[in-house]
Amino acid sequence: MTNTEPSAILLHERDARGVHTLTLNRPAAFNCLGDSMLRAMQDALDAIRDDAAARAVVIAASGKAFCAGHDLKEMSAQPSLAFYQALFARCSRMMLSIQKLPVPVIARVQGLATA
Repeated sequence: MTNTEPSAILLHERDARGVHTLTLNRPAAFNCLGDSMLRAMQDALDAIRDDAAARAVVIAASGKAFCAGHDLKEMSAQPSLAFYQALFARCSRMMLSIQKLPVPVIARVQGLATA
């Protein structure tokens, strides 16, 4: 469940108190939300939902921006309606998962935060 590999696009740490920290880790791309980031976020949120000892979630980011929104480079490289529909459905599911978590969720925002 805990991923602290520096090359990972999402770092997931859980401390002894049950506080999960999810760190968006694509600073060169301003931590934009591409398909792989959304999948990683969903996997982490599912794990947190199933962690009976979870007490809170902190969403943070590496670098000078919190999140620049969707990955427009990825989207322009895949100009198909099916891709867009799947991407937006995945993003909606991820946002609803945050909302439905049974613990407080805190965004630790620094710098740019859009979309």
